[in-house]
Amino acid sequence: MSELMTPALAGAAAGLGVAMPMGAMSVLLLQEAMRHRRTAMAAATGIAVVDLGYAALATAVGPWVASHISPVEAWVRLASAAILLAIAAHGLAGARATPPHPTTGADDPAAPAAAGTTGAGPAAAGRTVTGLRPARTFARYVALTAINPTTALYFAALTTAQGATLGSGPAGAAFLVGVGVASLLWQQSLVALGSLAGARISATARVWTFRLGYGLVAAYALKIAFPLP
Repeated sequence: MSELMTPALAGAAAGLGVAMPMGAMSVLLLQEAMRHRRTAMAAATGIAVVDLGYAALATAVGPWVASHISPVEAWVRLASAAILLAIAAHGLAGARATPPHPTTGADDPAAPAAAGTTGAGPAAAGRTVTGLRPARTFARYVALTAINPTTALYFAALTTAQGATLGSGPAGAAFLVGVGVASLLWQQSLVALGSLAGARISATARVWTFRLGYGLVAAYALKIAFPLP
């Protein structure tokens, strides 16, 4: 059991690293919670399912890739760490009051309009999601989250760099459990926060979730980079 604790904790850190940065999807989730808590819980589950799905795909492929590039394993770890650091640096550089667009990660000036003003992007998504039944809301948030390429790249870089660690079935399963539980708990916490606090969540609080989340990504990158080749 103790051998599985390390990959489980690593998975939890990975899940929080991808879930905590509070972008446009988190804003939509908070707004959904302000209106309909039941559908917001379905939406939160949909986001976590996509995180878990990308992690499962990367965990299945990553060890195979790592086993075929063992002569340059240290350099692959450095390349993966560089990708993760780039993701973290991009996220931290954009850690401002304006949340990023859910598909590109770039700042989206239209995002604040999601509260109900006219506009495209997250605002339109917010209007189409609101009021749907839980099953349809779940499917809609799965689709919106799945088209974010950063999540797939994040898990691909992370699991390829840790191919040896996640190569065994139990270790990989423990890693995935950590990812899924951490992501789901974070998303459901946002639902509870949205139900209780609503629009009173400040821009400063959103910025700090960016910093904490991408700080975890940066720390993970440094962890897999060492020892240097």
